[in-house]
Amino acid sequence: MDNTQNNTARKQLSHPKLAMVAMLLGAFVGMLSETSLNIALPKLMLSLRVNMATIQWLVTGYMLVIGIILPLSSLISKWFTTRQIIIFGLASFIIGAVISACANNFPGVLIGRMVQGIGTGLILPLMFAVAMQIFPPQKLGAVLGICALVIMFAPAIGPTLTGLILAKLSWRWIFWLFIPFLALALIFAMTSLENVNNITKPHVDWLSIIESAIGFSGLVIGASLSSRDGWLSVPVLSALIVGVVVLGFYVHGQLHLTEPILNLRLFKIPAFRTGALLVMLDFGIILSAMYLLPNYLQNGLLIPVALTGMIMLPGGVINAVTSALAGRLYDNIGARKPVMFGLVIALIGAIMFACTSEHSSVGYIIAAHVILMIGCPLAMSPAQTSSLNSLNGLESADGSTILNTLQQIVGALATAFATSFLELGQKNINGTAAVKFTNGFHYGIYFTLVLVIIALILSFRLQDRAKET
Repeated sequence: MDNTQNNTARKQLSHPKLAMVAMLLGAFVGMLSETSLNIALPKLMLSLRVNMATIQWLVTGYMLVIGIILPLSSLISKWFTTRQIIIFGLASFIIGAVISACANNFPGVLIGRMVQGIGTGLILPLMFAVAMQIFPPQKLGAVLGICALVIMFAPAIGPTLTGLILAKLSWRWIFWLFIPFLALALIFAMTSLENVNNITKPHVDWLSIIESAIGFSGLVIGASLSSRDGWLSVPVLSALIVGVVVLGFYVHGQLHLTEPILNLRLFKIPAFRTGALLVMLDFGIILSAMYLLPNYLQNGLLIPVALTGMIMLPGGVINAVTSALAGRLYDNIGARKPVMFGLVIALIGAIMFACTSEHSSVGYIIAAHVILMIGCPLAMSPAQTSSLNSLNGLESADGSTILNTLQQIVGALATAFATSFLELGQKNINGTAAVKFTNGFHYGIYFTLVLVIIALILSFRLQDRAKET
């Protein structure tokens, strides 16, 4: 790779493209794993003999671990080499996939999923950080575009791929499918990946790490248990109170530490705060709807799992395409108009889902899904860009870590809340199993609708392009 004095990568590697392969494959499998399992949950419920409140932990537990690991990525990269971290992350994912594939009960599958989350939490932030270091500025746009495309493409094909697998094979093959990709990534990591980060071994604030893990876990556990025990039960209230109190200590500590794990002072910047909140709400909209939809298709409309995957494919592809194009809108007109327009479109899609029945047509469901998947990414990318553009160069890395971390935590909470409302809706109506589940789906979608409305109201606080510049 030829470089000039003014156009040189910060870190020179012999084969930068080969160095990225391991992380791209690892990130692809991580995002594939995050969304592909939703469509398999009904079958896993029957096979593992658990209810909806329990099975959703395979989704929330995975995202919770990612959310705990992500804020530690900057600290970890200062203690271990890039190669060591990526190899450990890929090995963790392989081990977790094997554990889940071989497990004969729910705890075994869950443990495997959480071990997989360690790998994704390590690989995702490093992929972008390494790319920024090893490619010259004039190539960063294309490289980061490929990274984003990998992350968007995996959720687009995940449900369809899972549906095809389950049509012919056991659910265990979902986990076995990950391993060839991860093994190939491991080979590239061992042969082509060099260290990019500076190993300084700074002080480790173990108290902050413990507070972060306990605080976030308390919130997610409390929300998850609510679908089984009710919001006013002792276990739920205890978990939520512990989570809130410990997170209060965590936030206080981060605001007063010289070198915080998460630089929460950035929330004092109005543009970052507004953009970050919109990104979190948008991610919650997507995760709650994409958790509810495949379950409704199979349990409400009684559609076979393979066809369920095909029904979700158009929306997934539209999501990826819209995400790729939405970022360009910010350069031309800023964040306010595309975010507001996107959320209005998302509102229409959510309302369409709220009007479904156990007899709704497949064409109607696909249309509602496509509309929602146009609106959400149309709002997501400009909001995220607006948020990060409000920061200076050094703060941008901290801002990106905050956004990635909170997206996973909000995703886990949104899934837990959606499950709680799904269970509540099923209990509040009489009729066939399909009728009950459809009513539960409506209750879950009402939660999604509330998130859309809150985000739409918040979007009025975004600045026009002229005011931003």
